[in-house]
Amino acid sequence: MAFNVVELKPNVGAELQATREEFMSGEYAGQIRDLLEDRGVLIIRGANFDDEAQLQFCRSLGELMALGGQEIFKISLDPKTNPTAAEYLKGSLLWHIDGAMDDVPSRGSILTARQLPAAKEGNTEVSNTYKAFQDLPEDEQKRLEGLRVVHTMAASQRRTYPDASEEQKADWDKYPPKVHPLVWTHKSGRKSLLCGVSADYIEGMDLDEGRALLEKLDAHCTQDQYVYSHEWELGDLLIWDNTVSLHRAAPYTPDGGRLMHRVTLVGEEAIA
Repeated sequence: MAFNVVELKPNVGAELQATREEFMSGEYAGQIRDLLEDRGVLIIRGANFDDEAQLQFCRSLGELMALGGQEIFKISLDPKTNPTAAEYLKGSLLWHIDGAMDDVPSRGSILTARQLPAAKEGNTEVSNTYKAFQDLPEDEQKRLEGLRVVHTMAASQRRTYPDASEEQKADWDKYPPKVHPLVWTHKSGRKSLLCGVSADYIEGMDLDEGRALLEKLDAHCTQDQYVYSHEWELGDLLIWDNTVSLHRAAPYTPDGGRLMHRVTLVGEEAIA
């Protein structure tokens, strides 16, 4: 079977088609990485990889992160299934970039569906912020390129915990804020927006004005034409490029049975 690419929407998403053996071999890894930069998110339907196969495939795409000492990270909001991370993962229901408070965010992540709820819920959604920035008027692009955005733990948590205790707020304040360019100019020359839930305010701008701008950019990036929403079937594999996209899980019932296994690729490029 020849390697085949089917675009899912004009601005975002592509389905990859090849044999299991071809994906496992890494034969198309270079093409997959290039496609990932352009399309933001890629799908292999019915891959049916177990953990060993998923890790082998992922290693062909880059170096793997060990989160908590594990290269496979379980994604579930059910504390019975995921006692150590279920609470933390509540933030995954909001648009975000992983590692927005790092100098070098992760390159991307690879999810496989291991269990699914009976209800059709919990789609994984990815927005292509590279394409969204490209479509802005040129004068708006230039204005945004001169701005710097402050990412904070408090911003990433406030919407999930609107009635947070003073103890929770004190915990958030333990994380120092991180200032990044609002527009990430990549080594390739591509430019993407660094917004999402962790973006708290614009440096040097009136607080309300800056937050209004960030809300406007979030709304722009997450318009339907820039978003691919994947309705999962068991065995599907999804890859998103964390450097040119925002992503989230659509809401789902915590104890409904949804379980994903995620592998994360080590970051390769500092935000600049």
